[in-house]
Amino acid sequence: MNIRKAENNDLKTIVSLSPQAVFDGTLGEARPSHSKIDSMVNPLLEKGGFYLVAIDEEKIVGWLLLGTTKDQFTDEAIGFIYEIYILKDYRGQGFSKELMKAAIMHFRQEGYAEVRLSAKADNPAVRIYENVGFKTRTVSMSLNLK
Repeated sequence: MNIRKAENNDLKTIVSLSPQAVFDGTLGEARPSHSKIDSMVNPLLEKGGFYLVAIDEEKIVGWLLLGTTKDQFTDEAIGFIYEIYILKDYRGQGFSKELMKAAIMHFRQEGYAEVRLSAKADNPAVRIYENVGFKTRTVSMSLNLK
């Protein structure tokens, strides 16, 4: 297993699989188009965000998109993990944990005081986030009106 910053030639693979990543991460609620993915990701990359990739036997088996944002109340800059995805055949082998640790190390080295992420409440990945030290900070609720 190798974790490294994505190179330009890695982006084609990542972008081609991103609609499935969002579908899985939203527990089947959303499958955005490739153009929607581009409109969400490109501004993050333009502002210095980047992907970390997990490599196994020369193949990308997962990735993590990280960047920064500001706290909505204090305007303090914070690290943010926007997306993490592991191909189905490689789940449960520690790739997510290693990607998370690499992202946290990056933010620590850059001097950030905090790292945040968002996840669907029922997403099994929440356990992974908790295992690397994340705690529930806020709760987002919705009411379906349809």
